Amino acid sequence: MNRFLRTSAGICLSAALLLGGLSACETTKRGFPELSSPNNNPDELGRRQLEATSKQVAQVVNSKVEYLTPKQELATRFTKQFGDGTSVNKTIIRKVQETPKDKAVYYLVGMGLLDGRFRAMAIPLQTSSNNSLYLSSNAPRYILNSVGCTFCYFNFERNEIVGTSCEENTGGSRCDLTVENNNAFFAR
Repeated sequence: MNRFLRTSAGICLSAALLLGGLSACETTKRGFPELSSPNNNPDELGRRQLEATSKQVAQVVNSKVEYLTPKQELATRFTKQFGDGTSVNKTIIRKVQETPKDKAVYYLVGMGLLDGRFRAMAIPLQTSSNNSLYLSSNAPRYILNSVGCTFCYFNFERNEIVGTSCEENTGGSRCDLTVENNNAFFAR
């Protein structure tokens, strides 16, 4: 009986060590996630890249911009993006195309006031092959600040913002342009 107890105790001890050792092993699978086969369609790849780094805010249908993000939400996000007390009350998506042969460029623009002074911010949008308009977090911000002007305009050359102009051309009135390299428009 003594021998039976020793054998049973040895088996139980071995089983306990084996179970303890197995539970200490990592059982999670590491490696590449399982995905369906890749799609090599360039339009589809471009769309997926835009969605991964950007947010779709609108689309162009029959030459008309249809907003997917409500204008009021865009105004609120512009106000937060300024971050200095500027109150944005108007947003538009503006199409810029120097000549009919040029590819159109779209800008998301927010306009408002800070202490009675006109302010505006424009962010270029990326256009996909299906005319969806995306705002990318690495897109630059063009910021207007008026000094004595009731309204300022962005000046364009080759579909890019290159400067500003004041609505009225009185002495001492100007519009200052600042360019920031990125934005936190849809930051979480």
